[in-house]
Amino acid sequence: MTDLLYSEEEEALRAAVRDLLSDHCDAPGVIARTESGTPHDLAAWKALADGMGLAGLLVPEDRGGQGATHREAAVVLEELGRAVAPVPYLTSAVVATEALLACDAEGGLLAELASGRRIGALAVALNVVPGGTYKVVRHEDGALHGELTGIADAAVAGVLLVPAEDGGLYAVDADAVTVTPQSSLDLTRPVATVTLDGAPGRLLGDAEPAVRRALRAGAGLLASEQLGLAEWTLTETVRYLKERKQFNRPVGGFQALKHRLAQLWLEVVNLRAAARNAADALSTGEDVDVAVAVAQAYAAPVAVHAAEEALQLHAGIGMTWEHPVHLYLKRAKADSIAYGTAGAHREALAETIDLPAP
Repeated sequence: MTDLLYSEEEEALRAAVRDLLSDHCDAPGVIARTESGTPHDLAAWKALADGMGLAGLLVPEDRGGQGATHREAAVVLEELGRAVAPVPYLTSAVVATEALLACDAEGGLLAELASGRRIGALAVALNVVPGGTYKVVRHEDGALHGELTGIADAAVAGVLLVPAEDGGLYAVDADAVTVTPQSSLDLTRPVATVTLDGAPGRLLGDAEPAVRRALRAGAGLLASEQLGLAEWTLTETVRYLKERKQFNRPVGGFQALKHRLAQLWLEVVNLRAAARNAADALSTGEDVDVAVAVAQAYAAPVAVHAAEEALQLHAGIGMTWEHPVHLYLKRAKADSIAYGTAGAHREALAETIDLPAP
């Protein structure tokens, strides 16, 4: 039987990441960044990637990484979700890294991503479900031409992994393309349009298996980020309702609110089980498609519900820009379409287990 409980090492990793994020990603600082032209916190990224070596968790030691598993990466993402940290961990250390791991040829680039010296981004729109169709660019005489939209964290990427219509996945240096910011609901994970006008690309391998593997890992570990987000919003809401008084008693003492919080707690506990199962399946390679689809079918509604409840139950203060709950609601809503909607994952699950539609 699989043990989904956290190991001592995972709890120690959690404590270290939480300490680092409390120093780097406090709520006022994150809000201030979203108001600037540079929302990404590259100092926090450097501390995570270079200082703690977390960018290379999924990369084997003989290829320049830490040789850990998706379970450890999931713990990191839980903490990043709790802080709504504006760092490209999911897009570079998970999605782009997994795409490179599927292409055995490119050892140097993989080591650069694992060390955090370069940030990678897979040039596939953030809303594409694993196994879904995605836009490709034209490859002609060694150069790439085309426009791709909805690329998460492209603004800080040093290298883009671009699928082309000839079936290849190409590495393209970011200075060879034009990156134009798009309007993003989630200001802490902005998306952009990438325009390639004769950009030179280095062939890495076949795009289809690499993209599928990358998006599957992204979807599976996104559930851990959504778990961290939901846990923070629930914890903060309970704390606030214990302190806030109405009619000379704590608001949290009212029966109707107790029921709402109890329901939310049950949802978050179930989300933890689904997210841990997805991370464990990715690390062992067993029943991965089912575990990822189940986690994502469940995670998005719970994370959005938790953030919506936090906003409502914080009442007037929750509606202010200064209170960070709006960051969590925007991240939860953006995450609900990232790497496929809950409905898309339910359809994928039904197909995987051969369950016909009613």
